[in-house]
Amino acid sequence: MMVPAALLLLGALTAVAAPRLLARADWPDREPVVALWVWQCVVAAVLLCCALSMILSASAAWQAVRGHVFAPAPRAVVEAYALGAAGPWAATTAVALALGGVWSAAMLVREVVRARARRRRRRAELLLRAPLLPGEESGRGRLVVLEGERPDAWWLSGTAPGLVVTTAALRRLKGRQLDAVLAHEQSHARARHDWLLHCSAALAGGFPQVPVFAAFRDEMHRLVELAADDMASRRFGRLTTALALVELNEDRGVFGPGPAAHAHLPQRVHRLLTPPDRLTAARRLRLSAAAALVPVVPVMVAFVPGLRALG
Repeated sequence: MMVPAALLLLGALTAVAAPRLLARADWPDREPVVALWVWQCVVAAVLLCCALSMILSASAAWQAVRGHVFAPAPRAVVEAYALGAAGPWAATTAVALALGGVWSAAMLVREVVRARARRRRRRAELLLRAPLLPGEESGRGRLVVLEGERPDAWWLSGTAPGLVVTTAALRRLKGRQLDAVLAHEQSHARARHDWLLHCSAALAGGFPQVPVFAAFRDEMHRLVELAADDMASRRFGRLTTALALVELNEDRGVFGPGPAAHAHLPQRVHRLLTPPDRLTAARRLRLSAAAALVPVVPVMVAFVPGLRALG
């Protein structure tokens, strides 16, 4: 039975080739939203290859699974997959891929639990430093000002989301720069970038030896910031957004000769000050449509024997 092996080979080729092609392309920085979509489709295709290979391998190894998977299929379709000719590797492959799926789910749950714990801890610290006034309710979009010597601002997600900004940031941010910071953080919340970061971190943490998942995590962290920068700059201007980034991060040394922890910040400021030419709407549509077809390929590969039998 060659279909599970073909799916695994397709997943490996996609995992190797797609990140290299995206790294060589010049358009992801120009269109971060499209790049986010393409990366999600690539990773979905890799995971789908593994899932379909697991299902077909399990069907070949165990009659009970085969009966459920191919229950409504005609006999000719079942024979086209040659499930009875599978060797002992089918059970091993199915079990290994199933364990990988369980491990991925466990890593995602761990990532979400840790994120919620951090959010609860940060919210408790926030209520301790800035308690609600008598009669004040913790509503959506609440702006909280904290006394602090370091300029900082972040979006606190959860049931009562809001922007937290320090007094040092208020002293530094001038004019509409605070509005640009708010728009930047709100764009993260509206696009649910936190879930992208959770999923990419779970895959990279669960499978550290798989390069495509590490690249997925790194690119998600970079592209979500570029997408939020674009959203803020469209409302308040590129110069205002760039100056807000500089004012918030200048004291952290990220614009020095060798910043390591926040090396992407100078690149973001440079990108805002020298905006790249955007792709045309037609090309953005073509890229998005082509990316959407990537997860369809493993589905077609899995259905080829059955479609041939029906034809």
